[in-house]
Amino acid sequence: METVVVSVHCLTYNHEKFIAEAIESFLMQKTNFKFEILIHDDASTDRTPEIIKEYELKYPGLIKPIFQTENQYSKRKSFNTLNLNNLIRAKGKYIAVCEGDDYWIDPYKLQKQVDMMEKNPNCSLCVHGGYIVTAAEKKVLLKNRPSKKDKVFTVDEVIEGGGGLFLTNSMVFRKNYGLETPEFLEKSPVGDYPYVIHFSLLGEVCYIDELMSAYRLGHSGSWTATEFNTIEIKKRHYSEIEKMLDNLNVYTDSQYKDVINRTKIKTQISFLLEQRNYYEIKKGIYKEYYLALSFKRKLIIFMDQFSPFLSRILRVVKRRVSVWTSI
Repeated sequence: METVVVSVHCLTYNHEKFIAEAIESFLMQKTNFKFEILIHDDASTDRTPEIIKEYELKYPGLIKPIFQTENQYSKRKSFNTLNLNNLIRAKGKYIAVCEGDDYWIDPYKLQKQVDMMEKNPNCSLCVHGGYIVTAAEKKVLLKNRPSKKDKVFTVDEVIEGGGGLFLTNSMVFRKNYGLETPEFLEKSPVGDYPYVIHFSLLGEVCYIDELMSAYRLGHSGSWTATEFNTIEIKKRHYSEIEKMLDNLNVYTDSQYKDVINRTKIKTQISFLLEQRNYYEIKKGIYKEYYLALSFKRKLIIFMDQFSPFLSRILRVVKRRVSVWTSI
């Protein structure tokens, strides 16, 4: 019997408008190895389970779903728990991640990433570039391209890069590493960011400079729409990031203390900007970091502060130009 090399790890909840496109993007993968598709539906209340079952009947043995009867995320508020529910049954050496509202656009994505990891046994996580698009129209808002060439990201770069450094649907990692749960990760409720840090501590984070996936932004079922939509919720989110970084500092015996402290200050600045507290970021411990910002970033902050209407118009224009130049 042929060995499964990659397990596609797909978490989904109320993604009836998108789940078929996600599954089709898995099915279009051209590989010289066997893969399986593990879908974990977290008690969706729309037609998501029905759509998954249709694909399961059409591709028996390839698509392997779990259908929860009670929403697990709302019970535990932990991405880690949801991940382990799916990962523990994976047969693959590698895990490829894509949530049910996102999709892949390159049919050779898995092959390229597995080739990279097979050539480099020290590679614990392989990522790539991708597009951030509107939910319904799939218009390109921007490109997620953390480097203009292939590179290996250091632990410091991963910590300071934050949760948005890599797209979730670009990640392929070694299954045995994904099953490990160090204390800073186990206690953390904040998504993929601590996972990427975890993988960077275990080996090399290898980046392929190709745009091979699309991340949907702004639909009603997305995490940002449901979990990140008020100042109080945002405050809690940033507080959780800081707590995770403190736990990481303890876990690593302060080996990355300097970059962790820098990142915490940048996190605090991000929250001040969310509150439109532009004066505070130019004072005290934040002043040094503000002065070190690029002219472009300072100009954006200045315009947000003194001319928010013009700032919004320029952002719309930039997005339309991005769409035009990506065609």
